[in-house]
Amino acid sequence: MCAASFSPFPLFPSALNADGWQIRNSEFLAPVGRGTLGIGVKPMTAKDLPAVDDYRAIGRRELLRRWGPPVAAGIALTGLGLGVSGRPGRHQPPSVEALPMPNDWRVDPGGTGRIATACGDGPTANLHRALTALGGIEAFVKPGERVAIKPNCAWDRKPEQAANTNPELIGELVRLCLGAGAAAVVVAENSCQDPGRAFTRSGIGAAARDAGAKIENQRNAGTVRLDLGGTVLGPWKVLQPIAEADRVINVPVVKHHSLARATLGMKNWFGAIVGRRPSLHQRIAQVCAELGAAFRPTLTVIDATRILTGGGPTGGSLALVRPVDCIAVATDPVAADAWGAGLLDLVPDELPHLAIAARLGLGTADWESVSIEA
Repeated sequence: MCAASFSPFPLFPSALNADGWQIRNSEFLAPVGRGTLGIGVKPMTAKDLPAVDDYRAIGRRELLRRWGPPVAAGIALTGLGLGVSGRPGRHQPPSVEALPMPNDWRVDPGGTGRIATACGDGPTANLHRALTALGGIEAFVKPGERVAIKPNCAWDRKPEQAANTNPELIGELVRLCLGAGAAAVVVAENSCQDPGRAFTRSGIGAAARDAGAKIENQRNAGTVRLDLGGTVLGPWKVLQPIAEADRVINVPVVKHHSLARATLGMKNWFGAIVGRRPSLHQRIAQVCAELGAAFRPTLTVIDATRILTGGGPTGGSLALVRPVDCIAVATDPVAADAWGAGLLDLVPDELPHLAIAARLGLGTADWESVSIEA
């Protein structure tokens, strides 16, 4: 979550919490007995999700059929100066242009996803143990491939504040990928705060460069317009180094989030897209799951070296940081998020995006059932 601003035309009645964020949305908040503008509402759990499943594959033909009349009306309104632009998914009729979808960066798209966890030996050693359990980095990165690593590097915070991914972990991943023969490795992020300061203060910039990677962000990287699909997302600009990579490794940190309750792997894809992202927070559970369906990484590496237990996503107080010293490496992004949620004392039912992601076929929230001993 980056900017405290939302679309001026919300889909549902809304209210603001103490931080100014919109907190009521009829699709992911459930009433608890009083109020109509966000008073007396509680976060929706997976059990509260509607029985009618809105999350199924929708082809371009069906989208155009649904949006054909609005497109014509929109053209007329635009001529009157009343057009609404720059708003994705259901906020905006899809473009009639044929846009490609993101690559599928998985090594074995049809295989069963797995997760391996390692704790107690520091981020570098934990990473090696977990990766070895899944076959080592050589099972995922081949000679000559271009690799993009997507950390959480959104905030101008020190590593000790746990608002960004641990820099040691990023540096070691870069070294491992280059050691496996990668032609190039880029560490890419659309930071919420100034990217220069975020990459510098987090330590990620220095760690990545020292290991041999290039740093790219929204200020120095190009973008590629892609169709992210789903019922909310639609066309978005994606950071070019991610869109054009042969392999992509998603490396979020485990932390609290004031609206989503947790920032984990699927939420981390917010930093891969460029545009009016605050509007997406109106339906954050759906968006997180649809981002997970659009971006299918080679690996999800969950950083739980230190976790942020409150005040997220920006953090700042060391009193809210808890050392955990664990790393998870997964080919199942749902299992990865479920594992990370447990470290924040959340069960899968408390994160609706996990139920949606499971219905989309992205994996299982029962992470222990696909766990491999490291």
